[in-house]
Amino acid sequence: MNLIRFPLRQLSAMSQTVPPILSVVPTRALVDEKFKVVVENLPPGCPVTLHSLHHSEDKDYWEAYGHYISDHTGTVSVAEDLSFGGTYTGREAMGLLWSMRPVPGSRKGLRLRKMNVCSPMLVNISAYSGHVAEGFRERAPLASVLTERWYMAPGVRRVDIRENGVRGTLFIPPGPGPFPGVLDMWGGGGGLLEYRSSLLASHGYVSLALEYFSPGELESADLEFNYFETAFDIVKDHPQVVPDKVGIFGLSLGSIVTMCLASESTVIKPRCCVCISGNHFHERGQTLRGILQTMGRNSHMARVDENNHHIWRYIGLEVMKDPSKKLDVGKINCPMLLVNGCDDQNWPAVESAEDIAQMMRAAGKEHLLTRLEYPDTGHLIEPPFSPHFRATKFITQITKEKVILLWGGQTKPHSDAQEDSWRKILAFLKHHLYSSSTPRARM
Repeated sequence: MNLIRFPLRQLSAMSQTVPPILSVVPTRALVDEKFKVVVENLPPGCPVTLHSLHHSEDKDYWEAYGHYISDHTGTVSVAEDLSFGGTYTGREAMGLLWSMRPVPGSRKGLRLRKMNVCSPMLVNISAYSGHVAEGFRERAPLASVLTERWYMAPGVRRVDIRENGVRGTLFIPPGPGPFPGVLDMWGGGGGLLEYRSSLLASHGYVSLALEYFSPGELESADLEFNYFETAFDIVKDHPQVVPDKVGIFGLSLGSIVTMCLASESTVIKPRCCVCISGNHFHERGQTLRGILQTMGRNSHMARVDENNHHIWRYIGLEVMKDPSKKLDVGKINCPMLLVNGCDDQNWPAVESAEDIAQMMRAAGKEHLLTRLEYPDTGHLIEPPFSPHFRATKFITQITKEKVILLWGGQTKPHSDAQEDSWRKILAFLKHHLYSSSTPRARM
């Protein structure tokens, strides 16, 4: 055998011609799963930029990027190495997702939400030579990988619900069941949002994403209350659900409904409740539309910041002064988890939580309450690795006025809160809705 020897200098030159290798593992995952992004075959000490790009269903582009220096082996690992600049800094395994923001020149007040959960969120991860801060789409990357981020795990079933006047979408985990159930409600923006419910089903819960708050419907408080009780029963009575293991999950306005059902209903008995950025403002006999009308009559208490973003928390502080406009949360008889941000600029959620705690303490029910409060965290506490939205466009339900609402929060601590709270929410649901006598979901 002939052995060919190359001079050391020639070997070094050849090694630099080997193209960089970018790997993302896994490339296909649930949105709350972490991935590992690694670039290899770089020269040692080489500046490189890792960049993510997503084209939303609204046809807007979102991006994030971090600046790295390759180690002595010519490798960059996003999970292990420091980002020295970009949309995030430090050692941040998922910074390429949670620090996403609209690309320069985008429309103002954008919010990124997945409407079609039957398709993945596609995120293109690329590596660029040098420390780049703009013009990514005009540059040729060293390497790129297309990743899929799913809200629906394989085997989750999506079922349209149009039953007894109730509208929504039911998500059923794979496997024979039966499973615990969750009634899932979003906030005052209205419409049907499915992504949290589909993710809950991916974790083993039959979840009903409930549509409510449509104009001209449920004009009486009794009809409205019956609508939510009927929705709960649709989950409870489903053949794939353990009937006495059904919880309620609400965000913002949905949390008012959650606490109202838990404290006032004589028909349904939730096993537990989760309330994000919530409050107990609900005058007896008042519809949800009436709640917003009351807030509208106090709109003079609203403020705006230097960017003309609307701050509504002061309206909440005003209306909460009247004890007659609060739910009697002391009547709640199931475990309840409150998740709030200390920089919520939409509602005084932390103040509301303290008042709720005092009312439940007076009723001897404080042992049922668990509170999570996060510094520098805003109103929109989403599933983990979702981008932070400090201020977004919002159409008010009563006047249909288009404004930009200030939700609050700072990107890094808000994102940490989303990751931590989601883990604790799942643990709370597992503790109260799963037991040794209940079959586990088969994923």
